[in-house]
Amino acid sequence: MPPRRTRPVDKLDDDHYPAYTTGRAAEMLGTTPAFLRALDNNQLITPLRSEGGHRRYSRHQLRLAARARQLVDTGTQIEAACRIINLENQLEQAQHLNQELHTHSTTS
Repeated sequence: MPPRRTRPVDKLDDDHYPAYTTGRAAEMLGTTPAFLRALDNNQLITPLRSEGGHRRYSRHQLRLAARARQLVDTGTQIEAACRIINLENQLEQAQHLNQELHTHSTTS
């Protein structure tokens, strides 16, 4: 028997493992499958597709969807909510890179 690449427990710890179906994800978020499809259409999240073509979502994607729902629930259009979240993510990445560069320049 060939060695396994990952243990089943590793998948439970993997924030990006697509463990949730559309129905289950919508239930967890208290929203509809159509809301999740809209997030996909607006390029906030791109769920993995199963062999049968069904969308599968990771915990990371569900956190993004929950943030989008917060914004939509306060009156933000879904397209704007997706753009806001993408910009927030870009800002966080830029701040992280800036911190790394600052740390590197002070240690050199």
